Amino acid sequence: MTSTPSDRIAAFFDLDKTVIARSSALAFTRPFFDGGLLTRRAMLRSAVAQLQFLLASTGDDQVERLRKHVTDMCTGWDAGLVREIVSETLEEVVRPAIFSEAAALIEQHRRAGHEIVLISASGIEMVEPIGRLLGADVVRASIMRVVDGRYSGELEFYCFGEAKAIAMRSLADERGYRLDECYAYSDSSTDLPMLTAVGHPAVVNPDRALRRHATENGWEIFDFPNPLPASPWSSKATVTRTALCATGIGAAAAAAIVYQLRHSKNARSEAA
Repeated sequence: MTSTPSDRIAAFFDLDKTVIARSSALAFTRPFFDGGLLTRRAMLRSAVAQLQFLLASTGDDQVERLRKHVTDMCTGWDAGLVREIVSETLEEVVRPAIFSEAAALIEQHRRAGHEIVLISASGIEMVEPIGRLLGADVVRASIMRVVDGRYSGELEFYCFGEAKAIAMRSLADERGYRLDECYAYSDSSTDLPMLTAVGHPAVVNPDRALRRHATENGWEIFDFPNPLPASPWSSKATVTRTALCATGIGAAAAAAIVYQLRHSKNARSEAA
C-alpha cells in the first residue's frame, strides 16, 4: 500500500560500500585526469586513497583523511567542469560498481511505496547524479563552498556522523516521514546516528564495530558481494589490482601501489 503524504515512509541509504563498492568521491579520478583536473601523480595518490578506503574499516580517522584528501585535491577546480565530467562519465564509472543486491533492495522499497533517500558524506556533485541513476527521490550530501565558480577547499555542509541524523530529522519534518517506521542502511559505525534515528536500521557489509553492534541489537545484516569480477582463488593483491585497473589505473601502476602499501605496512609492523 502506498504511503500518504502525512504518513510517508522513507528508506535512507548510505552510498559508499552500501550501494556502490567504492568511494564515490574518488570514483571519477580517471575522468578528472582525462579532463585535465588532475596530474598523473595526483591520480596515483587518489588510487592509493581509493585502495585504503576499500580495504580499511571506515572509522572517524580514515573518513577524515579521505575528506581532507578530496577537499585538498579539488581546491581551485572549476565546479561547472566537475559537474560536466561527472554527468558525461556517470554510466561507465558508477553503474558497474552498484551492488545488484542493493539495487534490488531499493526497488523493493520503491514497490512498497517508500521514498528512497540517498544520504552521503561525498560531494553533492557526485551524489546527486548517482541518485538520479538509482531513482532516488531525495539526496543529501556534503557541499563544498564555491567562490567565483571554483571550489575554495572549505565545506558549507559536511554530511557525516550526527549531521546525517540532523538532515534526516529535517527531511522528516519537511516531507512528513515517520522516522519510527522508516528504514536506514549503512556499512560504517560512523553512521550509528543515522541508523539509530529510524525504527528499522540494517547494516550492509558492516565494519567490525558496526557488525558487533548490529548483532548485539538484533539488527538485520546484509553481506553484498563485490560486483567486480574476481576468481574465487584470487589473492587479495590480485583482487586489489583488478579493482584499481577498473578505476582506470594501469596494471603496472596498480601492482606498484599494492607493493608500496604492503611495504609500508610491513615497515610499520617492524618498527612497532
